[in-house]
Amino acid sequence: MQAKLPPPPPAHPNGVSQEILPPSASLPLPGVYVHVPFCASTCDFCAFYQEEPRREDLDRYLNGIAKELALTVLPGPVDTIFWGGGTPSVLVARDLERLGRTLLDHFGEAPREWTVELAPSSVKADKLKALRDLGVNRLSLGVQSFDPAMLTALGRRHPPAQIYAAIDAIRAAGFENLNIDLIFSIPGQPVKKWLADLAEAVRIAPAHLSTYCLTFEEDTAMWLKLARGQVRPDSQADASLYETTWDFLANAGYHQYEISNYAKPGRECAHNLSTWAMGEWIGLGPSAASQFRGQRYANPSDLQKWLGGIESGKMERVDQVALTPTLLAADALIFGLRLNEGVNLKKLAARFADFDFNKLESLWKNLIEEDLLEQSGAVICLTRAGRLVADRVGVAILEAVEEK
Repeated sequence: MQAKLPPPPPAHPNGVSQEILPPSASLPLPGVYVHVPFCASTCDFCAFYQEEPRREDLDRYLNGIAKELALTVLPGPVDTIFWGGGTPSVLVARDLERLGRTLLDHFGEAPREWTVELAPSSVKADKLKALRDLGVNRLSLGVQSFDPAMLTALGRRHPPAQIYAAIDAIRAAGFENLNIDLIFSIPGQPVKKWLADLAEAVRIAPAHLSTYCLTFEEDTAMWLKLARGQVRPDSQADASLYETTWDFLANAGYHQYEISNYAKPGRECAHNLSTWAMGEWIGLGPSAASQFRGQRYANPSDLQKWLGGIESGKMERVDQVALTPTLLAADALIFGLRLNEGVNLKKLAARFADFDFNKLESLWKNLIEEDLLEQSGAVICLTRAGRLVADRVGVAILEAVEEK
C-alpha cells in the first residue's frame, strides 16, 4: 500500500523553504529540469519564457543556478537531467561546461539520461565536445520543418542548410541518441509538404521523433495573426494530419509511445516518461517547475525576480500546491492515457490508496461505449479515436474526480 504523501517540508536552516530532501532508498531518484531562458530570437509560435543573451545576465544566471542548488537541493544522485529553454545551445562552450560542472559537482555523477535542447543555428563543434565531455548522452534538435517557406511561416531563423550542418556535426561528435522536433498544421502547409518533412526525417533516421500540432498560445506572434484573422485553425485537418503521421511513422519503423512521440526500440525519452507517470522532478532556473516531496510549484518567469530571490536568500515560488493523492491520481490518469500503453488501474490504486478509483467506473464505461477507450483486465488505454480527443478525455476525468 502506498504511503500517504509527506507533510509540507520543514524550514531550511538558512531560511529558505526546504522543498528538496535527501533521496530515500525506497523512492525512485528524481529528475532535474534546468530552464536556460536565453534565445537569440523569438519564434512566432513560442510561448516559453526567454530573454536575449546578454553577457552580464548570462553570468548572473550561471551563478544563480549554483546558488539555487546550494539553497534548495541537498547533494545526491538524480535519474535524469533535461536542459530546455529558451535555447541552451545559445550558451558558448565554456558556459555549457560551467553549467554542467555545477550540476555534476552537486549531484556527484552523471544521470542515466541527460538531454540538451539545441537550435540548428547555434550548434558548434566546441559546444558539442563540451556536452560530450560532461556526459550528456541525448540531444534534441528543434528542426520544426525542412521546408524554407514553412520555417519562415513559423518565424524560425535557420535555413535548411543549417539543419543538415547541425546533424552532421552532432553525429561527428559521437552522439547517437538524437531527437528531432517537427511541427505540422503550419499556416499555408499543404499535406504533401508535411509528408515531405516526415520522409526527410525518416531518411535522416534519428533515434527519436517528436511531432507537434501547431498551437496558438497567447502572447505570441502567431496568436496575434489568429486574432487578426490572418490564420485560422482547422481541427478536422489537424485530426487528419495526426492520423497520417501515426501511420507514416509506424510504417517507417518508429514506435509511437505517446500521442506526439515516436522512438526506435529503447530510445523513448526517460525524463518525459517519468514526468508523465507523475514521478518527481526538480526545476532550476526562471519559470522552471518542480514536483517533489509532496509539493508542486514553479519559479517566477522573470530572470530578475528569480535572481533577486536567490541573491537575497528569499526565493519566490508561484503556483505552489500540496500534492494530494486525488490530484496526483487524476494527473497520472490524464497523462498516462496519453501513452499508447495506457495505465494499469490496479497499480495506480495501490500507489494512490487514498483515492477511490471506483468512482470512475461509470466514466470508463461511457468512454468505452463511445469507442474512445478500451480495457483489457486492469489496463485501460485510449483507442485511435480517443487519442484524437485526449484533451476532452482529460477534462472528463477531472470533472469525475471533482464530483462530490
